Amino acid sequence: MPNPLHDPNYAVFRSMLISAREKSGLTQVEVANRLQKPQSYVSKYERGERRLDFVEFVALADVFGVDVVQFLKEFSERYCR
Repeated sequence: MPNPLHDPNYAVFRSMLISAREKSGLTQVEVANRLQKPQSYVSKYERGERRLDFVEFVALADVFGVDVVQFLKEFSERYCR
């Protein structure tokens, strides 16, 4: 089984997270500060060096002002089966 970090579907998820951050007008540093994490935390999940668990994703969605259900619906529509 391939490394989940390199799964094309995870790349879609990462791309959507980056887009959500950019649409919110926040920098990586600002997101990290709101989460009380180092900037490298944001950089690593955006570059695919680190996976996010669901609880971390929900926290990010809150910071971005994104509706979790809508995000998941959009991901499902883009999901590369």
